[in-house]
Amino acid sequence: MSETVFAKIIRKEIPVDIVYEDDVSLAFKDINPQAPVHILVIPKKSITKLEIVTEEDITLLGHLLLIVKKIAQEVGLDNGYRVVINNGNDGGQTVNHLHLHILGKRKMTWPPG
Repeated sequence: MSETVFAKIIRKEIPVDIVYEDDVSLAFKDINPQAPVHILVIPKKSITKLEIVTEEDITLLGHLLLIVKKIAQEVGLDNGYRVVINNGNDGGQTVNHLHLHILGKRKMTWPPG
């Protein structure tokens, strides 16, 4: 696993407010929230960004989206929420480990960037 802050979080070397964990994924509250609810969902497998996933990762990617749905229901995002994956420098990715942002409990605007 590459040495990112998320790798350290997965290994429990950096404390975070974990909201979900299973064998292949981890979800925790963002330390710099951009909405009243801002949770990150990450795979435990080291995947630097979306553009490098392969067909081998289909099940994992589907799993991550189902975890997003589960967490959104658990935290009461009944009125909607946004799921964001930043990919690469121009996409705003600041940690080179695939992660999904769940943003909610406020009205989202469009366009986002």
